[in-house]
Amino acid sequence: MTKVKRKRAFESDEITEEERQNRVEQEALYAETFKDKEQGSVLEGTILAFEGGDVLVDVGYKSEGMIPKEEFKPEEYAELEIGSKLLVYLEEREDADGNIVLSKEKADRMRIWKEIEEIYNKEAIVEAKVLSRIKGGMIVDIGVKAFLPGSQIDLRPVRNLERLIGETYPMKIIKMNHKRGNIVVSRRVLLEESRDKRRELTLSSLQEGQVIEGAVKNITEYGAFIDLGGIDGLLHITDMSWGRVGHPSELYMVGDKVSVVVLKYDKSSGRVSLGTKQKTPDPWGGVETKYAPDTKIVGKVVSLTDYGAFVELEPGIEGLVHISQMSWAHEVKHPSRIVSVGEMVGAVILSVDRKGRKISLGMKQIEPNPWDLVEKQYAPGTKIVGKEIKSITDFGVFVGLEEGIDGLIHISDISWTRHIKHPSEVFKKGDVIDVVVLKVDRDKERISIGYKQLTSDPWEQDIPKRFKKGASVKGKVTKITDFGIFIELEEGIEGLVHISETGVEPPKRVEDVYHIGSDVEAKIARVDLGERKIALTIKGLSRDEDKSALDTFHRKQGDLDQSLGAMIANKIKEKSDAAPVPVEEEKAVE
Repeated sequence: MTKVKRKRAFESDEITEEERQNRVEQEALYAETFKDKEQGSVLEGTILAFEGGDVLVDVGYKSEGMIPKEEFKPEEYAELEIGSKLLVYLEEREDADGNIVLSKEKADRMRIWKEIEEIYNKEAIVEAKVLSRIKGGMIVDIGVKAFLPGSQIDLRPVRNLERLIGETYPMKIIKMNHKRGNIVVSRRVLLEESRDKRRELTLSSLQEGQVIEGAVKNITEYGAFIDLGGIDGLLHITDMSWGRVGHPSELYMVGDKVSVVVLKYDKSSGRVSLGTKQKTPDPWGGVETKYAPDTKIVGKVVSLTDYGAFVELEPGIEGLVHISQMSWAHEVKHPSRIVSVGEMVGAVILSVDRKGRKISLGMKQIEPNPWDLVEKQYAPGTKIVGKEIKSITDFGVFVGLEEGIDGLIHISDISWTRHIKHPSEVFKKGDVIDVVVLKVDRDKERISIGYKQLTSDPWEQDIPKRFKKGASVKGKVTKITDFGIFIELEEGIEGLVHISETGVEPPKRVEDVYHIGSDVEAKIARVDLGERKIALTIKGLSRDEDKSALDTFHRKQGDLDQSLGAMIANKIKEKSDAAPVPVEEEKAVE
């Protein structure tokens, strides 16, 4: 009977005064027996019944308490039976209805807190399940919720905390406050203790030359740090393989297990240098015998650079095919146009440098050298008809003679007589022209060809006969420069009037008087066969015209006496004839 029911029966008018007095005494006696059941204490109760799923529990008080079903885990609730014993927490002795208030959850929490306090005092280890991530760390379950700071998760910062959720780890309680309900745990403390123990064990047995197992802890551009057991060693990139390694990540990943050789151990600083290639013999030992020059090999292209391709001959031995040694046929702009990484290629050993660990390879040497035939096919003086201009540069024109073989017309071999500043003045890319072979340099793989050589040299006979010194010539201005003007006398034949021979006096400038395309008459001052130049003068032509005019004037005067005495006598006579006649003389004359 609950307290409410008892109270109503007690207050009923149906009972006698004696019965009422007996019940007062019973209530007092019952209350006396419950004095030791303080509010906030944990009591053992007995399950009396299930009402609507909730559990009615008797703790030996005048009334019972009801515990909601939600305070039980599903598996716990399924095992409950009437008469089963249960630890409960006494929250209130009586509520508004006179019932006591009990809690199974708080009883469990008090029990767990007590166990946790014992673990904390003993510095024991607790299993913690990671529940969720919050600002600054993680929430874990150790029976009650506890806080795991981010700095206490691992020895190093953990980038992806989400992957820890759901995992269970051993941890230590480093701080707790029962009143506030705060518990702080650490996983790092245990890791540090384990690391220190392993470090002491590792250091006590570490020796140079020893082969030891480790795990890749971190990877950098220059190597990998290996955890040897509480102590890290550096596996430098140059000690990973006898061959070339572009980056340590090509061989290892973080977490990989690796067997290494202790190369150097400095006890004072604790630094350890490691190697993996030292576990096998140096393949370069007999390389000079195995890979003698002119030996043909087949290897795999392992990497490409701007200047060539590295080919693996065997593990630990690589050779370089320079870009210039890839093809006879044409100039290679980048190795990727000829080979690709992973491709098997044939090559010839060109040279071996064992000390420098370098092998030079040639791919084009596998095929016959086309320049052996070029020397015979393109003998000097050979005329080649109908070839296309491939490119034009400042110094000349490249003409395609056949696949992969070009010839160069130097700017000086374009015209016998014309002054050319740039080949584009005469040719354009794609023009089809005839040429003459001038020279073949097999060693440098070059062919010199000429365009002007298609015709005879006019400077040898024609020009000296047609252009005599002192002769007057006419032509058109083709160029005006700082040092003079060029005049085209005939097609392909130019002469230069030096600025001092133009007859232009300051403040005027040459370009103020002469213009490109203007007709000009000049005099040949000099014909230089060695330099193949014709020097002209306009100023000299003017001097000749002045002298000619003076000579003509003298011829018109006849055979007059031009002496100084005659000139004086003539002057006196002229004055005498012009003087006035005196009056006396005039009268006498009359």
